[in-house]
Amino acid sequence: MVTIMRDKQEIESEIAAIELSIQQPDFWANKDTAQSAVRELQVLKDELEGVGKFDKGSAILTIFAGAGGDDAEDFARILLEMYQKHIADTGWQVALLHENMNDRGGYRNVTVRIEGKNVYGALKYESGVHRLVRISPFNAKQQRHTAFAMVEVLPVFEQVDAFDIPEGDLTVELSKSSGPGGQNVNKRETAVRIVHNPTGIAVHCDNQRSQHSNKERALEILRGKLYKLLEEQRKEHIEDLQISKTTSAEWGNQIRSYVFHPYQLVKDHRTNIEVRDVDSVLNGHIEPFIEACKKQDEVC
Repeated sequence: MVTIMRDKQEIESEIAAIELSIQQPDFWANKDTAQSAVRELQVLKDELEGVGKFDKGSAILTIFAGAGGDDAEDFARILLEMYQKHIADTGWQVALLHENMNDRGGYRNVTVRIEGKNVYGALKYESGVHRLVRISPFNAKQQRHTAFAMVEVLPVFEQVDAFDIPEGDLTVELSKSSGPGGQNVNKRETAVRIVHNPTGIAVHCDNQRSQHSNKERALEILRGKLYKLLEEQRKEHIEDLQISKTTSAEWGNQIRSYVFHPYQLVKDHRTNIEVRDVDSVLNGHIEPFIEACKKQDEVC
């Protein structure tokens, strides 16, 4: 069974209640009850220190092309380059884990691992559907086209025991690693696909040189996906949210729009932050959106 930590506000509320009871004159009237409460207080404080600890660590970022055909797959490439520039400016390190390219240089999906300080804490706000509006370079009539891509950002669990998955819950499949267009680039079965049987979640990694490394990276992705799923389920329970609110990469679900035509504007629909210099945003300057989301964390 996979478990995660509880909501920060819930823990803080319990701490406040115990601390209030400690201040009461009759708190120590029952020694056993008082000592039990003190022990519980320490447990809660230890748990509180762990909440959000993944924000300080690395992250795994995946971009999926959504509705929009070639434009959506090209948009996935544009977003990847945007994040790569932001990563370089921030001083983080990035490594490719998996890519599924088309023959035009776009991505059906691509996954990278980003290492550095506070990576997940910043980039987690990029999770969701992104929308592109532009004159399509793939349309002979030069018509305006709308395309979508979905970004998924997962935390990296540096310690395996921080998120343990029973081996019996996993199905591991091996295959030959392949490159763009599907041609085999490795005669050995180094590519790894792992399926989490209870949820049906499947992950794939094929860009590491060894089967062992690909399996470890695939498990990292799986832990992050399960964490995200459980976090969404927790929110659904507490706030009655829709767990699938950003699972469809199409119209109506976007968190941010990148408009090139008939005007230039990047707008985050969660915070209403607008930047009219689209090129600046695509050059990696996404800080205004991240900072706005940090201030309004409940809507992001």
